[in-house]
Amino acid sequence: MVELAFLFLAGAYVGWNIGANDAANCIGTSVGSGLLSYRKGIILVGVFVIAGALLQGQHVMHTIGKGIVTAELPVAAVFAALLSAGLFVTSATFFKLPVSTSQAIVGGVAGVGLAAGAPVDFSKLLNIVMVWVLDPFLTGLMAFGIYHLFAFFLRRVQRPGRWDAILKWLVLASAGYVAFSLGANDVGNAVGPIANLGVPSHWLALLGGTALSIGAFTFGHRVTETVGGGITVLDPLSAFAAQASAAIAVHFFSIIGIPVSTSQSVVGAVVGVGMVKGVRAIKRGRVVQIAV
Repeated sequence: MVELAFLFLAGAYVGWNIGANDAANCIGTSVGSGLLSYRKGIILVGVFVIAGALLQGQHVMHTIGKGIVTAELPVAAVFAALLSAGLFVTSATFFKLPVSTSQAIVGGVAGVGLAAGAPVDFSKLLNIVMVWVLDPFLTGLMAFGIYHLFAFFLRRVQRPGRWDAILKWLVLASAGYVAFSLGANDVGNAVGPIANLGVPSHWLALLGGTALSIGAFTFGHRVTETVGGGITVLDPLSAFAAQASAAIAVHFFSIIGIPVSTSQSVVGAVVGVGMVKGVRAIKRGRVVQIAV
């Protein structure tokens, strides 16, 4: 019982880190474009993250808990995987860098599985890594296309004031969608390693979703500054295009049980909308710093 309590604490710590680092992925573009205050954005994140975790978090949770390492890991190994991932993301958040908790936890689970002599499904691992490589390019292309599609209709609107109001609601809706997708995908990173210990998945989803929300409330402002304006200058249409494309991609991969980086998805999308204005509009040094 004591060992399980320590695992819950470690899972909550990882969840807190995800919320602190990835809140920016949900609202950074909205805040950066001036359409949403940080305080209102964080409330939006908290609600939709928990909803995503409870409604669709079980798919990635299963992959992290049972799909990569196919045998039950020792409690100490699970604790080590969670703690190492949590400390890594804490450091990145301190330096205002959006990083991939998915990569940290998948690498940690695979690493402790190998160290413990447990069977590791390398074909599953390879599929996940391939998605990681392709995902930011996919979201960048989607964001570029969505921007031009909506800009095409915008040029034909006779009453710009009405379009501004519609666009504001689209930005808010897409921010909520990113938060929902974050909850659906990243709750598995927080509590997935505990999923093969017999704890009901809905309780794990609630624990992870709540921890994500608390992390967003308490420490999410640091990385929000980077995503909101540290990569390229965003207008409302750019913010919507970036958020919508990232949310669609992360949600899709959540449904098929593949843990992906919400950070890479959003950063790829922000670079994609930045390309609309040309390469010079992108702060390449910041992109390289995040990539490294």
